Amino acid sequence: MSHPAFPFGPALLFCPADRPDRYAKAAERADAVILDLEDAVAEPAKSAARESLVANPIDPDKVIVRVNPASTPHLVDDLQALRRTPYRTVMLAKAEGTADLVGLHGYDVIALCETARGVLAAAEIAHVPIVSALMWGAEDLVASLGGGSSRHADGRYRDVAQHARSQVLLAAGAHGVAAIDAVHLDLADAEGLRAEAEDAAALGFRATACVHPDQVAVVREAYAPDPERLAWARALLAEAAVRERDGVFSFRGQMVDAPLMRQAEAVVRRARA
Repeated sequence: MSHPAFPFGPALLFCPADRPDRYAKAAERADAVILDLEDAVAEPAKSAARESLVANPIDPDKVIVRVNPASTPHLVDDLQALRRTPYRTVMLAKAEGTADLVGLHGYDVIALCETARGVLAAAEIAHVPIVSALMWGAEDLVASLGGGSSRHADGRYRDVAQHARSQVLLAAGAHGVAAIDAVHLDLADAEGLRAEAEDAAALGFRATACVHPDQVAVVREAYAPDPERLAWARALLAEAAVRERDGVFSFRGQMVDAPLMRQAEAVVRRARA
């Protein structure tokens, strides 16, 4: 099944839609800006946020608009405002099933699977052709379970959050769409963010969402492949092209097969991003 390509680099930065003074700066700092009509905007300010979205256009190639969940009355108004903008990539908050995607045709959709229902429905959602990516979220997930904390005292995710992260990644990979890793809310914990982003990149996530501009550089560095690994990947692919190899062969003393070739391709793709 064909899905829209994921056009963004690894560092996506949230920006409240009711702060148009920050739009351009956020877009400059990150690989894409997520203009947020949902959690970052208080209920009384949502109408003004929509008007700000319409009145302050920036480069649509660097914009994702997070709209409110399908279970709320806000989504209809969000989509009406969106039609008055040049933006065509939408992040649907708290996606919980394919029915939530009705009304989003014509857009590239990033489905945010951040509740128990959403995580369990991730594979079905990823199968819908308009979906270009899945993202997961820890805090709303734990809240949907009646819990109070997604992490241990040392900063590690609790098991259920790790499970949800893996399930959303597997669902995205199974259906050929991108996976986006969740935000790291502890702004002072740059090393924790770096470790999570490095792990995300190694596992095949295409991006990590950020909540502060200072996190962008950390994420970009984490997603950039090690120079030695990149040189190895490029040399391997060049050797395979020269030899026109499509089976098992030896390269620098290592047996190379199709999975290793795909890993080399992923390393080069990360470098390009």
